[in-house]
Amino acid sequence: MSDDLIQALERELGPGGVLTGEAAQEKAVSGWSRVGCPLAVLRPSSTAEVSAVLRLCNEACQPVTPWGGKTGLVHGIFSDGMFALSLERMGRVEEVDPLGKTLTAEAGCILQTACEAAEAHDLLLPLDLGARGSAMLGGVISTNAGGNRVVRYGMMREMALGLEAVLADGTVISSMNHLIKNNTGYDLKQLFIGSEGTLGVVTRAVLRLRQLPHSQDTAWIGIGSFDALPRLLRHLDRGLAGNLSVFEVMWKEFVELVTSAPALGRSPLQDKYPLYVLVEQLGMDQEADSARFEAVLMEALKQGLIADAAIAKSQSERNAMWELREDVGQTSRNWPIYNYDVSLRITHMQGYVNEVRDALEAQWPGKATLTVFGHMGDGNLHLIAGVPDRAKETKARLNEIIYGPLRALGGSVSAEHGIGIEKRDYLSWSRSEEEIALMRLLKSTLDPNNILNPGKVL
Repeated sequence: MSDDLIQALERELGPGGVLTGEAAQEKAVSGWSRVGCPLAVLRPSSTAEVSAVLRLCNEACQPVTPWGGKTGLVHGIFSDGMFALSLERMGRVEEVDPLGKTLTAEAGCILQTACEAAEAHDLLLPLDLGARGSAMLGGVISTNAGGNRVVRYGMMREMALGLEAVLADGTVISSMNHLIKNNTGYDLKQLFIGSEGTLGVVTRAVLRLRQLPHSQDTAWIGIGSFDALPRLLRHLDRGLAGNLSVFEVMWKEFVELVTSAPALGRSPLQDKYPLYVLVEQLGMDQEADSARFEAVLMEALKQGLIADAAIAKSQSERNAMWELREDVGQTSRNWPIYNYDVSLRITHMQGYVNEVRDALEAQWPGKATLTVFGHMGDGNLHLIAGVPDRAKETKARLNEIIYGPLRALGGSVSAEHGIGIEKRDYLSWSRSEEEIALMRLLKSTLDPNNILNPGKVL
């Protein structure tokens, strides 16, 4: 680490802008991802300062890893031998436009802060995920985050109208578009959405908002067989007139964990079923929407699509249902565990889960567990495998078991968590040689010195 470079960065960022030694290590803490030991943590407070940082680091060929809320799950913020670029001092909501339904904010803004700013104007920022209280907008943009409401509102890519980003050499690309329709050549913001900080550092964003719903209906549903799930999804989507916002599926092993001691949750249903669904609609007329919700569920019951259902009659009951779905920490009772996030067509899901389960049993007879849940409405499953060892070769074998079947099914090794380091070696299992070659070309063109989050994605 060059003392001259550090001194130059300190001049640009001012007091508290550059942390080294123990101060840097205190920042390098995450309960979600491997962070490593950065040489320094750089804390700019404006786009101009980010530009200065990258210009100086590029001239010195010093690698830089952008940090958001450090809540990623694929080790995309690993910073050994690098400078960490933390956007924690760039957290302002700059503007909410109630008429245009947009929110403009800095990339260090916490997701929950942005959501609350929108709600103060009777508007909704639809992105909702477990790390909402710590994830930063720059991070969720750079990973194209998804979450619980993708089935209705799409992923982060659908919410980003405009971005400001800084390239490796310090060039500022400001495309702070506020328009839904803007068909003027290449959509440059797409270069930075989902690229995990490897092509540029997002510093500001314009996000599309929706009208804040004023009705909410939630149900916990027991399902007798997987065959009913796709038909139920279509039935609800059609019957709820566009209000279906959540369709979360949980296999029985997951529900058994979150409804048995030491877990505090209890199932809203008396009987046990092979599968469960958490369904939610968001609308504007509580009385009419609730009546439609109950009627649609009753019709599903008559058609044999569902075995039983409990509809939340209060906010506390609704919260209890969501707490069951979000109590993922109970899966640690099967420790050691390995987490996976995949995507595939709904029609392939049951066969895929059965194949994975059989392969785990063949590899670790009577000792392996598999917990499956996820945002099935948009094709995303989370699988947590519990196996009785932590040997280095164990992870490689598990990766083959979990990712291998996806190749023939046209599935994705990453639905919403990104690639980072964790899935880098398996990118070619979901993307073609030609696609990866183009990715490499973009990387070498925009970052010829390979200073931006090197070793991630590619």
